[in-house]
Amino acid sequence: MKTFQTGHRRLFRPNLLASLAALAVLGTGASLANAQGNYPITPQQRATAQATAQAGIPVSELVPGAPDEYTIKPGDTLWAISRMYLRSPWRWPELWGMNMSDIKNPHLIYPGQVLFLDKTDGRARLSTRSGSGSGGTIKLSPRTRYESLAGMALPTLKPSLIEPFLSEPIVVDQNTLANAPRIVAGNDNHVLLARGDRAYALGNGDMELVEQPGPIKQFRIFRNATPLVDPGTGEVLGYEAQYLGRAQLQRSQGAETQMQDGKMVTNVVPATIDLIAAKEEVRAGDRLLPEPPRQLTSYAPRAPAGPVDGGRIVSVYGNAVTFAAQNQVVSINKGLRDGIASGDVLAILKNGEVITDRTNGTKETMKLPNERIGLLMVFRPFEKVSYALILEISDVPKAGDLLVNP
Repeated sequence: MKTFQTGHRRLFRPNLLASLAALAVLGTGASLANAQGNYPITPQQRATAQATAQAGIPVSELVPGAPDEYTIKPGDTLWAISRMYLRSPWRWPELWGMNMSDIKNPHLIYPGQVLFLDKTDGRARLSTRSGSGSGGTIKLSPRTRYESLAGMALPTLKPSLIEPFLSEPIVVDQNTLANAPRIVAGNDNHVLLARGDRAYALGNGDMELVEQPGPIKQFRIFRNATPLVDPGTGEVLGYEAQYLGRAQLQRSQGAETQMQDGKMVTNVVPATIDLIAAKEEVRAGDRLLPEPPRQLTSYAPRAPAGPVDGGRIVSVYGNAVTFAAQNQVVSINKGLRDGIASGDVLAILKNGEVITDRTNGTKETMKLPNERIGLLMVFRPFEKVSYALILEISDVPKAGDLLVNP
């Protein structure tokens, strides 16, 4: 935590595209040093930036009406700023290259910085400096200010759009949920359980619910492993488990022997769990999977490393949702086995309809052209399928729409 006293505060002088190169780390507890030291910049992206730095980029590559001067505001995102200047916002190395002369040790971009666009001899270059005030300073009100510089850095996308999906939905194989510990009953014969309720659960084999030294074990609660089917090939790519909430283990499962009807009988005693979060009502039969460790993930939007063939939207996340809106999450039929990685940007094509032409007196069948209607970014790849965020649309995407290189 950095302390600033009354008077003037000198900001770092980050330059624009290291910023866009470095996506803000999602989650809490990320230090500025960590954020600055872990940019996902590939050698190819760095080479592109260095080449661009020599001469800038053609003015024709800029978005029409790109501002000559822009002051970064709280609430801005790096994607939106890149979109403000470049026709292809995932091409951040070019934007970074426009400011390469300032980039000795890249760091993030912050509210209060001013972007300046220079368009000379048909080439464009971008530079940054701190906001108004002599000597690159910003005057503060007459009181002590406590600010976390890491917390001031702009995210690439609004974290709230993606962060829940880093832990909520999962793609599993057919047997993962079937073999996972299950809730067998609620306390006081409750059928539907909510946050704060106590319940009982049972695991088998290696999945027994047993207390261990260290922090209290936590679990995520899931239901209904729905098959994700490739719209093009019919292949089952995995099973999407519906996230319901989280539970904490309070007491291990075990066994108890007692006299019943003159005989010693051993009964299974399920583990005791408490529901600490519930997105929907929980009931007997729902399954438990261990809470994964918290991960701080960075994203750098970019074009995929190779060509994407046969890409399709598989489904729109949510119960019985058919059409996708901007900032909504979809699953796609490309994953790690296809070379897809976090940050890959794909264009969405509306699959042209097959129609019957009756305009010339015959009934000729024809297919209308595919139309580009938006962009999405992969943020959580699995082996055969990935989750992606709809970044922008000009029409309504739906399951079955095509995906291609941007």
